[in-house]
Amino acid sequence: MGYCSRSRAAELIRAGKVRLNGAVRRDPEFPVRLRHDRIEVAGQPAAAANRVFFMMNKPRGVLTTASDEKGRRTIYDILPRELPWVAPVGRLDKASEGLLLLTNDSEWATRITLPESHLDKSYHVHVNAQVTPQDLERMVRGVRMKTGETLRVKRTEILRQGELNTWLLIVLDEGKNRQIRRILEQMGMETLRLVRVAVGPLELGNLAKGTHRQLTREEKINLDRAMQASSRKTNSSAR
Repeated sequence: MGYCSRSRAAELIRAGKVRLNGAVRRDPEFPVRLRHDRIEVAGQPAAAANRVFFMMNKPRGVLTTASDEKGRRTIYDILPRELPWVAPVGRLDKASEGLLLLTNDSEWATRITLPESHLDKSYHVHVNAQVTPQDLERMVRGVRMKTGETLRVKRTEILRQGELNTWLLIVLDEGKNRQIRRILEQMGMETLRLVRVAVGPLELGNLAKGTHRQLTREEKINLDRAMQASSRKTNSSAR
């Protein structure tokens, strides 16, 4: 319903603050018929929130989480308090920056992050090495980790290069934990900066660091179309 996060909803339910058709239910997995059942939180009807879709330029050093036990700065510290509740779509680790989607539509967020959506995610990556064409080919072929897992990128190219460093464009169509950093580390390179610049057809553009804006209707439609096209392509390949 977009009322709050899944974890917060579970807390409210287990605390006995949620009634379903007048009865307190403490099981977050209890089935509900949204169009028929009456849900109350702390005695007030829980109305479905209007669906909202935002993009943020996440600064480096900010956590993509609702709260942190160590008191570190999170994305919610830089979002205005009057904004409806929204959750991040996927993650950017603390040291990474750039385009982060936010929404209160959990079903849409799940579709964006599912491996089946195959939405390309594009990054500008600064490394402390002079990258060679052979390095680029290796990233696409796959780099074997010490764990035995092989990680690869969909596409990569050199944007600009100095004597001791290189800016790369790296495109992923899957999202594994610290995937780019782990690949580069295994290749003996240190990631100096990692900036997500696009998700599918949606580009970060000139959005200022630490700011956010609502997606336009056209941007939302284009993201949905890109997901549908990827899904059709995947299903066709499977057949």
